[in-house]
Amino acid sequence: MRVLSCRAKEHQPLAQGFTLAEVVVAIAIATLAFGGVILGYVLTADRAEWSAYSLAAQSLAMQGVEQARGAKWDPKSWPSVDELGVTNYTQVEILDVPVSGQPVQATNYIRVTTVVQDPPLRELRADCVWSLRNGVRSRGPFTNTVVTLRTADQ
Repeated sequence: MRVLSCRAKEHQPLAQGFTLAEVVVAIAIATLAFGGVILGYVLTADRAEWSAYSLAAQSLAMQGVEQARGAKWDPKSWPSVDELGVTNYTQVEILDVPVSGQPVQATNYIRVTTVVQDPPLRELRADCVWSLRNGVRSRGPFTNTVVTLRTADQ
């Protein structure tokens, strides 16, 4: 025995899927997301490299001031001692950062000026000038400065 249904057959949907436009938009969104992540990584690495060079330049400037502070200066002794004097001088050194290519040189400009004669007071200033070269890009020059005051025999 065969039973037939009187109801009309329900419309069966065609194969389910995405249109070409939806696929293209989804790929574009995924590309933008991954591109943003990669760009963020590159910018973070670039800023970290710049910070390392800046810290090395600050250390080099501080080293120049410490060398000037280390000179003997005692105008009240007999005979008067002044190993440093009021002067300007420069030092060219390599920044102390690990590099795989060409090392970066920095110029340290050290200046000693008299602020007051009595009591004797001098200003010690070091300006470390450096540039950042990574790949084809070159940025700078940048300057890190250290300023301090020094009295006699200190």
